[in-house]
Amino acid sequence: MATRTEEFIPKWIAWETTQRCNLNCVHCRCEGDFTTEEAFKLIDDICEVSKPVMVLSGGEPLMRKDIFEIARYGTDKGLRMCMATNGTLITDEVCRKMKEADIKMVSLSLDGSTAAIHDNFRNCPGAFEGTIRGAETLKRNGIKFLVNSSFTKRNQKDIGATFKLAKSLGATAWYMFMIVPTGRGEEIMNELISKEDYEEILSWHYEQEKNEEDILMRPTCAPHYYRIVPQMAKAEGVDFKRRSLTFSTGGGKGCIAAQTICLIDCFGNLKPCSYFHSSVGNVKQIPFKELWFNSKVFNDLRDFKKYQGKCGECEFINVCGGCRARADAVYGDYMAEEPFCNYIPNRTRKRMEKEAAELAPKK
Repeated sequence: MATRTEEFIPKWIAWETTQRCNLNCVHCRCEGDFTTEEAFKLIDDICEVSKPVMVLSGGEPLMRKDIFEIARYGTDKGLRMCMATNGTLITDEVCRKMKEADIKMVSLSLDGSTAAIHDNFRNCPGAFEGTIRGAETLKRNGIKFLVNSSFTKRNQKDIGATFKLAKSLGATAWYMFMIVPTGRGEEIMNELISKEDYEEILSWHYEQEKNEEDILMRPTCAPHYYRIVPQMAKAEGVDFKRRSLTFSTGGGKGCIAAQTICLIDCFGNLKPCSYFHSSVGNVKQIPFKELWFNSKVFNDLRDFKKYQGKCGECEFINVCGGCRARADAVYGDYMAEEPFCNYIPNRTRKRMEKEAAELAPKK
């Protein structure tokens, strides 16, 4: 059994409350549903371990008639309840109910700076207009919101413009998601951003974040950003201090799957993160506490000494860790090296140089 220290206490949990949705996004993976009673029991079970941020997602959570009843229950139990929505169903009445349930933050999905780009990604004409309207409604009602933007090759050239739009809408924070191949994402493997472009985009993010004062920024599912930041700051001779987030996941580092975050899908399957393919058990059948502390997969992910390939040799392992879900999707091994990182660790480089020297012809 893992040592039950604060280091491995859940601080942020995403819960897919429903499979129902009004869109058909290319990267969606959602199926199943909880009853209201099962929802209450899950919250009770989680509270035995910690009082994390809980994000009610889906599908589209606003399609559940009892979603605000569930949110209020979590709030009364001491959880910081948030909601992840595509924004198209937000009205003044919905905002009133959000306030009554004391929802602390709402996240909106915005995957392009224009209707043509966003609606193509969401497979739904009119989605862009609905999201913009949702953001304006939240702002008018004084509800804080952040913007999540997911990117593949089809919209990566629009990253800068999408960031500017999120900022102009009055978002508290902007999260740049680098798609992981899971769910429908497996079908768009050839659309995933290349290693080289990945590095360039994260370097761009660093430059933006370094000088940004009006909006918080975080790249998500991009653990090697936590290598790039100290590298670039050192090269520039600057002491770059990142601004803290109100709803912190405890992450001053990259991949924190199973360390301080996890996902519960619509069937009740517990996964290390939102993009992890396999589950470690079902919270409807096994207590959350048992799965969180005793799962082999969760405990493997907490032990950096078990990481393989370049990740296992990397001097940035403690701040990066590589994306475990991406390694699992590409190699079928969640402990394998991050497949979308082109950095060569010092130990790996020295080993390669030694092997090359040994194979070189003797003079």
